[in-house]
Parts: sequence; structure tokens; C-alpha cells
Amino acid sequence: MPIIINLDVMLAKRKMRSNELADRIGMTTANLSILKTGKAKAIRFSTLEAICEILNCQPGDIMEFVEDNKL
Repeated sequence: MPIIINLDVMLAKRKMRSNELADRIGMTTANLSILKTGKAKAIRFSTLEAICEILNCQPGDIMEFVEDNKL
């Protein structure tokens, strides 16, 4: 998949654990794990907005497009 999820990087930069972020955005840790591993097929804008608000970042800090031939 050419969309890379860098959520772990942002969590580390903010010194926050996954379960804390999940609690604050109202998401289960299992669903957050699916998102972090890149297995999610979609993300709601409201979820993305909540993540960005809590981590004080932009969507581009969490997601990155990489062409297939560069993987």
C-alpha cells in the first residue's frame, strides 16, 4: 500500500502511549493498532481530526504517500 502510517513516530515524539491516545479519541486500542500497522482500509476525518488535535500535528505528519516502486 503506498500510504504509510507514521503514527508511532508521532506518539514517540509526544511521549504518549497508544492506549492513552485511544482513550482520548474514543477508539479501542485494537482499532488504533489496526490503523498504526497500516491494515486499516479507511479513516474517518473526525478520527483524523481528533488524532491531530491531541498530538498537535498535521495529517501529513501521520500519513505519507510513497510510490509503489520505492517500497
